[in-house]
Amino acid sequence: METSSNYGAFMERFLLPPSSSPPGHAPLPLTSLTFAVKDIFDVKGYVTGFGNPDWLRTHPVATSTAPTVLTLLKAGAACVGKTVMDEMAYSINGENIHYGTPINPCAADRVPGGSSSGSAVAVGAKLVDFSLGTDTGGSVRVPASYCGIFGFRPSHGAITESGVTPMAQSFDTVGWFARDPKTFTSVGRILLQLTEVSAVRPTRIIIADDCFRLSSTPFDLITQVVTKAAEKLYGGDILKHENLGDYVKDNVPSLNHFMTKENIDQVYNIPSLTALSSAMRSLQRCISSSSADPWLSETEEFEFKSNHGEWISAVKPNLGPGISERVSEALNATGEDADICHAIRRELRDALTSLLGVFSLTHDFGVLMIPTVPGSPPKLQTDPSELEVFRARAFSLLSIAGVSGFCQVTIPLGMNNNLPISVSLLAKHGADGFLLHLVENLYDSIKQEEAAAVSNPKNIS
Repeated sequence: METSSNYGAFMERFLLPPSSSPPGHAPLPLTSLTFAVKDIFDVKGYVTGFGNPDWLRTHPVATSTAPTVLTLLKAGAACVGKTVMDEMAYSINGENIHYGTPINPCAADRVPGGSSSGSAVAVGAKLVDFSLGTDTGGSVRVPASYCGIFGFRPSHGAITESGVTPMAQSFDTVGWFARDPKTFTSVGRILLQLTEVSAVRPTRIIIADDCFRLSSTPFDLITQVVTKAAEKLYGGDILKHENLGDYVKDNVPSLNHFMTKENIDQVYNIPSLTALSSAMRSLQRCISSSSADPWLSETEEFEFKSNHGEWISAVKPNLGPGISERVSEALNATGEDADICHAIRRELRDALTSLLGVFSLTHDFGVLMIPTVPGSPPKLQTDPSELEVFRARAFSLLSIAGVSGFCQVTIPLGMNNNLPISVSLLAKHGADGFLLHLVENLYDSIKQEEAAAVSNPKNIS
């Protein structure tokens, strides 16, 4: 594995050549673009390493390439290698004791975010034009924020996960990264199989005020340029404010099961969202489905345990600190809260659908604005105990899309105190094309507002 010239982003480099358009035809949509894939995607002739050398050692060479990768090759892009990831996709930090930590191109003394760390770094460092990652609990959204690039977690089930090593299928999604909105949306159209992205005007942009109070980055610094850009494009009446924690508490009654006195008393969190993140952990560890639609099924197995428990017991892999503990907790999960967790998932999806748009109205599209993460990327090798509050806040935010299955985009907003900042927009399940178009439309206006802010003391960069 190279480290000197590639920011430690790559596990291995190779070339999968792209398709080319027939003579006399227009170039393919991704012609001349390069991409890399997280080492969780199958590539024919290579072992899928899953972030751990024992996994690499004990698994066979892939006999086929993941359909998502083939789709991008057919669209004219060239794949140039596989990227480093956190072990078994079980961290959002981006640190790997076996293969090293990819260097954050925005801040070399900070973690790059994980588990799609190498994919985000490869894009942020301009080693490729775009890359593929996966997002179960935040593994595209977090590294996109930390590395100052665009990242997209699609609606659950919107992009095939065939040929991708599963972590927890009820939450696993295939996402992507890019530096610029044009490439970002071009790749999205291919992955989401969108022939046309209609210019649908958002009906409301809801700012989750309480979520922004979780962030150590000043509220105005994150929201001001986005709200001004939205006002310029759509008018000020589109902007609404909501205390999301109160809304979730009132509309997701099954969360009471996870509402502990400790959660309620802690001043640094939103109790209902902390409860939601607890429910998400239970779901990831316990719930699996034999149904074609895991959202509707009541059939449970132990998902992570079912996927990987036998291998872990047989091989006893060397797992890094933090990863080892989380894997152990997952393997010891009992599934006793499974029915309640199913109810939470249904209630949350219904509640957020109601908040963002009437389900029966095809063109009623609202957007929820939240911070992607609760602050700047942590410093490398920070003691895990010092990150306890940060992690709790992060998963409170990440669980909103995670449990609901909604689509979420991370939008870079430049630098503050030499560290990257971002904002996230969420749209209802199945509104991926709308959200993709909104980013493309909104981002030019955001950049204009950023440029204007530079000329006065309250600038963003």
